[in-house]
Amino acid sequence: MQNAKSHEIFNRALELMPGGVNSPARAFGGVGGEPTVFAKGRGAYLYDVDGNRYIDYVLSWGPMILGHCDPRVTSALVEATCAGTSFGAPTAAENRLAELIIDIVPSIEMTRLVNSGTEATMSAIRLARGYTGRDKIVKFIGCYHGHVDSLLVAAGSAAATLAIPNSPGVTAGTAADTLLAHYNDVEAVTELFEQYGEQIAGVIVEPVAGNMGCVPGSVEFLTALRELTKRYGSILIFDEVMSGFRVARGGAQDYYGITPDLTTLGKIVGGGLPVGAYGGRADIMRSVAPSGKVYQAGTLSGNPLATAAGIATLEAIQSDPTFYVKIERATTRLTDGVSAQARELGVKLSASSVGGMATFFFLGEQDDQVVDWRSADRCRRDLFAKFFWNLHSQGVYLPCSQFETLFTSVLHDDAVIDTTLEATRKALQNL
Repeated sequence: MQNAKSHEIFNRALELMPGGVNSPARAFGGVGGEPTVFAKGRGAYLYDVDGNRYIDYVLSWGPMILGHCDPRVTSALVEATCAGTSFGAPTAAENRLAELIIDIVPSIEMTRLVNSGTEATMSAIRLARGYTGRDKIVKFIGCYHGHVDSLLVAAGSAAATLAIPNSPGVTAGTAADTLLAHYNDVEAVTELFEQYGEQIAGVIVEPVAGNMGCVPGSVEFLTALRELTKRYGSILIFDEVMSGFRVARGGAQDYYGITPDLTTLGKIVGGGLPVGAYGGRADIMRSVAPSGKVYQAGTLSGNPLATAAGIATLEAIQSDPTFYVKIERATTRLTDGVSAQARELGVKLSASSVGGMATFFFLGEQDDQVVDWRSADRCRRDLFAKFFWNLHSQGVYLPCSQFETLFTSVLHDDAVIDTTLEATRKALQNL
């Protein structure tokens, strides 16, 4: 594929922005080379500035579950734009989006709209501390919850790709009240509660981890978190920024049948626009200002464009009773197909998936699957990079890191998956 225009634009970006990007996950640090510069998206496809077409498995890192430029979303955005892009005041659309969130997500009785997933997790952490009067938060190594100072410790995703386990600028004091445990390790988190239980305000966890690759939480692990937090009077926070509305209609909590106290949302909840939300039990949420004393605010929170896109997306999902059957079919056909190809070709690969999330792990010598950051970190990054670039040359666009999750949309039909599988076979043969 010719990428002359991408190269020119990225070189200019290097002079204007750190690393030439506005988010480290876009920098191709995990695969080498230069990022592709895109011009438009339609359905299951992206088109770069050089005119090349790609089957898109990044989907703006998750939110484009209807595919790119869904006419229901674009029509809602045009209408909202013509009425005014921001008022800094209440609108009826805020109510409608809140109603949809409360109706769809099992644990949410009240919600607050914010501008990003990072804002949502930051606010939920503050709320857990304010509600309980305690300081300590438990997080899990390899789970990423946005660039919140107290949570940017042993993070996965881009931080892991760039070999930055802790970010400069995060003070020791800020991180002092963050307790770390290994994901899917019941014994480790139980020991933390036995030692610090009366000081723990809450536990934040991705029930389906998406930032060390797609790594599902085990039922045993998530059930233990629910039992421990109840026993010690702590708040259980499910970070469903990635898994919300994607692994099942009501998110991972619906999929697992486990009810957290607070939930953070992003990505799909805004239909691809910058938006997030956090919500949960009404008694906890009433601690947020102006009802309570836990302060959180945002000029553009619940703005007309974000709410319009979010409403259109969630209503589209609700209107199709087979929606998640289609999403899961696409993901399963892809992962089963690649797994079969890898076995046939003698490539040591594990395909992990839940709903519309998946990752192909090129396993290290001692692993048969990935269950936490330790096993993810042993994966063959070099093989993933070769796999990525081979698919890229064939018009298939994967996340640019072994530790990121790929996503499917409702428009990734059998024809799209079949074309992808033709490309993956060639990519595995060329490893």
